Amino acid sequence: MPLETRDDVRNLAIIAHVDHGKTTLVDALLWQSGVFRANQQVAERVLDSFDLEREKGITILAKNTAIRYRDVQINVVDTPGHADFGGEVERIMSLVDGVLLLVDAAEGPMPQTRFVLKKALQAGHEPILVINKIDRQDARPAQVLDEVYDLLIELEAPEELLDFPVFYANAKAGTCRRAPDAADETLAPLLDGILEHVPAPRYDPEHPVQLQIATLDWDDYVGRLAIGRLHHGRVRRGQVLVRADAGGVRGEAKISTLWGYRGLERIALDDAGPGEIVAVAGLEEVAIGDTLCDPEDPRPRPPIVVDEPTLAMTFGINDGPLAGRDGQHLTSRKLKERLQREALVNVAIKVETTGAPDVLRVVGRGELQLAVLIETMRREGYELVVGKPEVVTRTAGGSLHEPMELLVVDCPEEYVGAVTKKLGPRKGQMLKMVGYGGSGRVRVEYRVPSRGLIGFRTEFLTDTRGTGILYQTFDGWAPWQGAIPHRSTGSLVADRAGKATAYAIEQLQPRGTLFIEPGTEVYEGMIVGEHVRSGDLDVNVTREKRLSNVRRSTGDELERLAAPRRFNLEQALEHLQADEALEVTPAAFRLRKKVLSAGHRRTLAKRAAARA
Repeated sequence: MPLETRDDVRNLAIIAHVDHGKTTLVDALLWQSGVFRANQQVAERVLDSFDLEREKGITILAKNTAIRYRDVQINVVDTPGHADFGGEVERIMSLVDGVLLLVDAAEGPMPQTRFVLKKALQAGHEPILVINKIDRQDARPAQVLDEVYDLLIELEAPEELLDFPVFYANAKAGTCRRAPDAADETLAPLLDGILEHVPAPRYDPEHPVQLQIATLDWDDYVGRLAIGRLHHGRVRRGQVLVRADAGGVRGEAKISTLWGYRGLERIALDDAGPGEIVAVAGLEEVAIGDTLCDPEDPRPRPPIVVDEPTLAMTFGINDGPLAGRDGQHLTSRKLKERLQREALVNVAIKVETTGAPDVLRVVGRGELQLAVLIETMRREGYELVVGKPEVVTRTAGGSLHEPMELLVVDCPEEYVGAVTKKLGPRKGQMLKMVGYGGSGRVRVEYRVPSRGLIGFRTEFLTDTRGTGILYQTFDGWAPWQGAIPHRSTGSLVADRAGKATAYAIEQLQPRGTLFIEPGTEVYEGMIVGEHVRSGDLDVNVTREKRLSNVRRSTGDELERLAAPRRFNLEQALEHLQADEALEVTPAAFRLRKKVLSAGHRRTLAKRAAARA
């Protein structure tokens, strides 16, 4: 039977590199479509509702909203632009029929532009190109358009997709143009372009129900929510379906509540038809990729496939002497439940057991993704100890393979030599160098093993005096590249518990850089600084100045203490050595040795030397 079309619905994803203006454009679309009242107070980047998204200025979780334009409901999904959250992008592609590709008018296509566009092309979606920030003084729209064409050809896009519509926008001002030198208009031409170029959903009226789940959410009143697209058939509130996947039927699923989307709100529905994006409640068990089907004729859709994770970390309970002072969730049972819940809603995360009952191995896409998970758990009241990030390897053709990254460095020309010198020992290979005419900045592309970039970002910012910009994205697998040196310095490790004193810190300053200040509570095995030499050094940071009854003519000299080095979460993870860990609590980050006892560490070192 021929397929029918729903002309009153469009499903669209907005994809772009980090900070190219996706969420800002969605704000403008919501305002101009009448979702908000004229006098309504609405925060900027309204879809970035997650606290960490507002703080970091990036989209982490994919979110959908809906606007009405000319009696057509346009379901808009704002997707993350960072490759670490690529699992969000991959599953959202199953919800939509077209993509709006946003590119900065000055920066042009960047690594994550390549990543998200590749996923859209693999799903067969035709892009609508929006060159944003056309008001920038350094905007170069003609060259950027050529670069997008080059990228599509490089990604082997079908020839028919190269004839895509182009708009030039200033998302912050809510305007767009049909040509770079044309007059500014509202976003109405862009909305018209969406209706014209994004295919309307097509369905078979005789096909049984197919509702594939693409993301999971939680509601305090009804519990777990499953959000997906209804590909065929109609569903209604109270209907009994079955949950199925490629392995067959997994159980019964009764839809207790059915929601659609209007603007930023979920609205209750009695029923929904093909092509709509809906949220359902009442499912006790459901996984991303499951299909809700007709019990009489279950036909599950193909599973949602995501790229393999490339980075792993261990998560364990906090077993340090200061455990339990800050957090509420301290046990291995709580930790395991929280991580399993994360794996349930995030297909790019895998949780694996280890030989230790209170330690789990979490595998993800990159340092940023795992850092966001750790920070989220910290804010939820968890205390945990995490290990050094390590790459995931695999065997192919009888040889060991490791993940590779496409690294793009944007920095002043005078720092290229310093960056290249650092990437050489990390097995980085320069692919391309492009200069910005007259600006003094260059863009350099490298192919580097993923493990070679662990700890590189901090060194890069130091080498470029904070003027460099770094982007990276997964670039496939390659044979093991050989040994890569990490941090060449050792650690200053506290040898006893107590409170750090100014006198002890002042005496230790020639030995290295301190991470703590006077009054900081320390314990044996806690890392208090970075040694100037390669080996670790056990130190006493609680030592007090001895008092005497001898008066000095000049009095006591003023102790001059250098400011301690402060780490954020990502920097602390980069700093770790293989035998070190990071203690994370709601109130503090503490670097420490995995084995706290100095005597035990020496014994283990002797055994290792004897075996060698």
